[in-house]
Amino acid sequence: MSTTINATFAQQLERFGPGSQAARSSGKARLSLAEAEAYCKQLAISHYENFPLASCALPRQLHQHFYNVYAYCRWADDLGDEVHDAGESLRLLGWWREQLQQCYQGGKAECQHPVFVALRPTIDKFQIPIRPFDDLISAFEQDQTVFEYDTFVNLRDYCRRSADPVGRIVLHLCRQHSKQNVIWSDAICTGLQLANFWQDVARDYDIGRVYLPLEDRERSGYSQEDLKNRVTNDAFLKLMAFQVDRARDFLLHGLPLVEQMPGRLQVDIELFARGGLAILRKIGQIEYRVWDTRPVVRKIDFGHLLIASVGRAVLRKVGLCRIKPHPSPLALCDSPSEQTESAT
Repeated sequence: MSTTINATFAQQLERFGPGSQAARSSGKARLSLAEAEAYCKQLAISHYENFPLASCALPRQLHQHFYNVYAYCRWADDLGDEVHDAGESLRLLGWWREQLQQCYQGGKAECQHPVFVALRPTIDKFQIPIRPFDDLISAFEQDQTVFEYDTFVNLRDYCRRSADPVGRIVLHLCRQHSKQNVIWSDAICTGLQLANFWQDVARDYDIGRVYLPLEDRERSGYSQEDLKNRVTNDAFLKLMAFQVDRARDFLLHGLPLVEQMPGRLQVDIELFARGGLAILRKIGQIEYRVWDTRPVVRKIDFGHLLIASVGRAVLRKVGLCRIKPHPSPLALCDSPSEQTESAT
């Protein structure tokens, strides 16, 4: 196994990747559905530190389906981020796309990878089209060649493929997929990803990634030399304040989705949106100085968010709480986020 691959993930590739016994087998090494589902569950609860908190608000019958989807996303993400050679990463992502396409062939092919063994019944049960899964692969492929964005339109298109598909899949799982709900979901997912970008400006720069659009840096007067030297000046603070406000607009625009969700799912969806807003508040509390300090939303903060979300859900049920509409961010009109999904 190549030393350019993260050691822990290398073990997973050795066991289930291309060239493994599972990949070569005609079925002898294939895990049963129960084994595959257990694998996906373990992957979800061991990698995503907030998953138990988020899933506590989910109906129990949806837990395994969320584990299956998360496992797919985890593998795709690791193939993009944990393989420290762009060419090899692209090769493996191409293999992952082949596995996805094979999964959608139904009875014409037998899934071998445990993620797809578990995922296929989820796809069939909720009639999830292939596009959001494929869009995620496309975004991870782009990560191998694009490290900086000239315009926010370009960055928004990246978010459309790297973040929005997750929300669209969730809408299918919750049987709440509609044109308007997709618009709100896209706004929440893009807003949350932008919040994570602004939280991790320094960390991303360390690995050669810059998500602050060049056009915005130039408009604020923040030079390439300033960026290179991680300078915190008035131009940078102005730039970050603008980005935080933009991300907040996306999240607030998407909040009405909460009221469209049934029962306890309102709490879960609101937690994601409010979590993004909490990150943005933390950035504001450090006066946008993200070069010096990484703002963190602690577990106790998430606990408070959960309590508040449950309280608002109870008040909504008796008609004492409503979410106020928030104007759509102009940038929503700059991306093809409302394109109709293909079921191919």
